[in-house]
Amino acid sequence: MSANRAMHTIRPLVPRVYLPTFLASFGEGMLIPTLPLYLASLGVNYTLVTLAVAMMGFGTLAANVPTGLLLTRISERRAMIAGVVLFAAGGLLLAVAPFFALILVVRAVAGVGAALWGISRMAYMVRTVPIEHRGRAMSFFGGINRIAVFMSPAIGGALATVSFQLAFLVAGLVMAAAVLPVLVVEERLGPPVRYGGRQPGWREIVDVFRHHTRDLLTAGLGLVFTAMIRSGRQVVVPLFAADTIGLDAAAVGVAVSASAAVDMTLFPVAGYLMDRWGRRFAIVPSFLIFGLAMGVLPLARDFTGLLIVTMLIGLGNGIGSGTMLTMGSDLAPQDNPGAFLGVWRLIGDSGHTAGTLVVGAVSDLIGLAMAPFFLAAIGLAGALTFGVLVRETLVKPEPAVLDSA
Repeated sequence: MSANRAMHTIRPLVPRVYLPTFLASFGEGMLIPTLPLYLASLGVNYTLVTLAVAMMGFGTLAANVPTGLLLTRISERRAMIAGVVLFAAGGLLLAVAPFFALILVVRAVAGVGAALWGISRMAYMVRTVPIEHRGRAMSFFGGINRIAVFMSPAIGGALATVSFQLAFLVAGLVMAAAVLPVLVVEERLGPPVRYGGRQPGWREIVDVFRHHTRDLLTAGLGLVFTAMIRSGRQVVVPLFAADTIGLDAAAVGVAVSASAAVDMTLFPVAGYLMDRWGRRFAIVPSFLIFGLAMGVLPLARDFTGLLIVTMLIGLGNGIGSGTMLTMGSDLAPQDNPGAFLGVWRLIGDSGHTAGTLVVGAVSDLIGLAMAPFFLAAIGLAGALTFGVLVRETLVKPEPAVLDSA
């Protein structure tokens, strides 16, 4: 019965959230291999290539809090549409951008679109999904994103063998198609809801920190650890495999793909754990397994060892699918979630950026061989943070009591 109620709640999200998410993520995933290769073909150095790839993240960081405030003044639907339009423009304009500086601007615009799209989706799900089904809903969201990103890079790479411009054009069109379900289903899902802004924007942000101090200090710290270990592994695993084990790019790619395959199959498990037992029953094991995998990475001496470790990483990350989205949605005020979600996303995106930079610094200062142990410590710290400091946010409704009189 509970599963049936959960599916009844999730089904309306397919056209409004899940299908647009798949299309937008698929298009962006096509750029993962093609954008760096295109920039390298222009003759720019590695630092500038990294800067261009990171510009989307910088745009998202800058837009998170303003987007949260904007949602107190415009409807979720308008924010979704604006976000998809900007996000798609960030792909389409790559096909015609004539010089490197414009590419930087285009990617920053895509980051602003990603913030609008991401926070408006979360606000919509906070409003429409009951807390007892939110774990499944958010884990499905995370799983769909993982599936899209798993499938799309190969297609983007194949199109790039014909023309980089063709790959960018197709990626942008796929992203743009994400707006169609949002436009079509408006009437079926009812009129858009506006959260009326009652005070100046800066005071709303101050209120978020004043009323949610403990949650932002504890769960926010855990969110930073999550983002750091997830982004850090993307740097450490390929570099360790190539520089320490001596594997070529093809072997590393197979191992990373195997990790992603395990990862994307486990989102139903994550949702079940969160809604049945509590959010921490998915989060803490996820951190422990992730940290264990990073801790044993230095024991890998060949491709088989690397494959085992990367699949263990996929297991840990997979059962954490949607956990931070769920936690943020639970903690957000239900009547006006925008400002809180903007701050929550800012914390997570900051941790993601910091994770990459800190891992690079650790590798330079004390050696690449120590970087996996650093991430293992992050995993342990995350497990302790959520296991000891963060309150459980799953509050199930009391069962109805029939009046016998």
